[in-house]
Amino acid sequence: MKTRGMNMIKKLLGAVILLPALAFASEAVHLDKAPVSMDPASLQHGAKIFVNYCLNCHGASYQRYNRLRDIGLSEELIKDNLMFTADKIGEQMKIALRAADGKAWFGATPPDLTVIARARASEFGSGGDWLYTYLRSFYRDPERPTGWNNTIFPNVGMPHVLWQLQGDQIAKVTEEDDGHGNMVKHIELEQGKAGMLSKEEYDKTVADLVSYLVWMGEPIAQTRQTIGTWVLAALALLFVLALALKKAYWKDVH
Repeated sequence: MKTRGMNMIKKLLGAVILLPALAFASEAVHLDKAPVSMDPASLQHGAKIFVNYCLNCHGASYQRYNRLRDIGLSEELIKDNLMFTADKIGEQMKIALRAADGKAWFGATPPDLTVIARARASEFGSGGDWLYTYLRSFYRDPERPTGWNNTIFPNVGMPHVLWQLQGDQIAKVTEEDDGHGNMVKHIELEQGKAGMLSKEEYDKTVADLVSYLVWMGEPIAQTRQTIGTWVLAALALLFVLALALKKAYWKDVH
């Protein structure tokens, strides 16, 4: 029993010692700042990109099509341009791909994207920044089953679905000593075959898609923040009134 207790203490100490190393590893991932915008035009464009390029393998089963009215789209526009996997506007944004097939084809089941921005935020601090960097960091890799790899998600199973828009990126790999005898690999991406969009246009398209993913993770966020501002203002006013009442009540008390 004593030996088992000592082993448990050693494991706990080991975990505590590793925490700084894990934190350092997390910080080592460089993320570009995502120009997230809640402007209706950006969200509508992002929704269009999401439905046409993402909603084939990835579902958004916690989101309903009629929720898109909150970003300024009418039911007619939603039905005519964005509903390819459902018949009724109140249906969830589901896909026909079965989880088992997705795992067999890509090596892992494509995750549901409804709250992907919030999930990445819990891991990297900003889900929008991670998604923005990720979608701009694919490069050609003939050693991967899909022919694609990613600088911030090495050996990713997902192919680059936006490659026709961005074109091909080529990885230039270099290695250097980190000063402790360890060889560190650095990957720099260079533009190969051009895509349908310029770099600036592609970055804007990705920014709109990421903005939509951030919005989809919490559609009520802006309303919640507005309500919160008014609540704080009301509390501040009540505090002033309460303070004035306190002074009036105790002014004759010695």
